[in-house]
Amino acid sequence: MGSPYTVQIVGANLAQAQIDALQTEVELRLQEVNRQMSHYQPDSELSRFNRAPAHTRFKVSPEFAGVVRFSLEMARRSHGAFDPTLSPVINLWGFGEKTDRQAVPTAAELREAMKKTGWQHLSVTARDELVKDIPELTINLSAVAKGFGADEMARVLRGHSLTILYVAIAGEVAVRGHNPKGTNWQVGISAPLAHWTENDPMAAVVSLSDQAISTSGDYQKFFTDAQGRRLCHILDPKTGWPVQHNVGGVSVVAPDSMTADALATTLFVLGPEEGLKFIESWTNAAALFILRKSEGQFRQRPSSRFVSLTGYNF
Repeated sequence: MGSPYTVQIVGANLAQAQIDALQTEVELRLQEVNRQMSHYQPDSELSRFNRAPAHTRFKVSPEFAGVVRFSLEMARRSHGAFDPTLSPVINLWGFGEKTDRQAVPTAAELREAMKKTGWQHLSVTARDELVKDIPELTINLSAVAKGFGADEMARVLRGHSLTILYVAIAGEVAVRGHNPKGTNWQVGISAPLAHWTENDPMAAVVSLSDQAISTSGDYQKFFTDAQGRRLCHILDPKTGWPVQHNVGGVSVVAPDSMTADALATTLFVLGPEEGLKFIESWTNAAALFILRKSEGQFRQRPSSRFVSLTGYNF
């Protein structure tokens, strides 16, 4: 998935041979997720569906079909703020697999790309078949597949009766049980500083057990245009433009990483006002918005359940 992954297992007293076998099993599972959902691998199920004709039932793996169903439900529930069919627009801005040339497209280019998008043009049958009703429609699951991958790593480990663990793919983190000190896992939320690294300040640290957390922000993948605007990789499906507001990052805590991953992107698109309304409809999830006051200066705006779900003290 183009990202590092991390696994920590607590209290299992495993021999090195067992650790090696677990690592092999985890990596094989991640390779399988890639084989299904990668938009970079030309032979993945996703890439082959993207090349398939319209109105054709394209059989996919049950897991892939499940992720697409989840994505379409998130799209429906968010009234299109989440959309898994933005590939042409993502590529046009230079944030996809086609090119890394990042530039503001012309209005005509953007109109043409937008004609090829729309989650309403994608469906999944009961037999795990994907169907599109316009030929150019393509899928990009970058806002949800890493979260699914993190959940799958945890599932593999739990299959070996390993129940105290921390797994992560880039910023998608899932934890079970307690950390080596016997307390909740302490997970940092990076401050939205341009090209943040692990040595830079944290915006917050949350206390989690049997939960997942995901962060979406505009500070890792972006470029600046001639007007000085920060244009990031998270696009508004309604306009085709990178999201433009004062949100530097959104972190979501949820029961599973796939939900947290998709919600973080959705809330970033919606912004602080609509986003806070939307997250309140999820009784088992909460969000922390990091809002820019000026470059390097931020304020935090949590949803109503964030403190109770994370123990975070503002």
